[in-house]
Amino acid sequence: MRRVVITSAVTLVALVTVLAAKPHRPPDAPGTRAAGGGTAPAAGRTGVFTGDVVPTEYGPVQLRITLTKGRLTRVEAVRLPDGNARDRKIAASAVPQLTREALAAQSARIDAVSGATYTSDGYISSLQSALDRSHG
Repeated sequence: MRRVVITSAVTLVALVTVLAAKPHRPPDAPGTRAAGGGTAPAAGRTGVFTGDVVPTEYGPVQLRITLTKGRLTRVEAVRLPDGNARDRKIAASAVPQLTREALAAQSARIDAVSGATYTSDGYISSLQSALDRSHG
């Protein structure tokens, strides 16, 4: 019986330690950020904005976005990892998924594609920089 109590106490201490280390971020003020983080497209803005070139483990990622009256209407890849056939295959699979998510979310607050983590991270970073540029 004593062994169970000690194990439970150790588990409880470990759980409290992990939860205490988790950063807390209060919700963003309405209208300043997209849900969960990331800048939303500039309200009412129309134009084409190019994001930063984001270096990744497998090559650079860069996006260009189109805004129409403050809505994200197009995301196109300017540069994607293409060093070999596998890089091209991963990008060809991941980028359409990421684009659908970005257009639906109207922000860079999207999930990475499993198996394409580096490409997803580069995509999200370049998308965010393009959205930031849309604010002038």
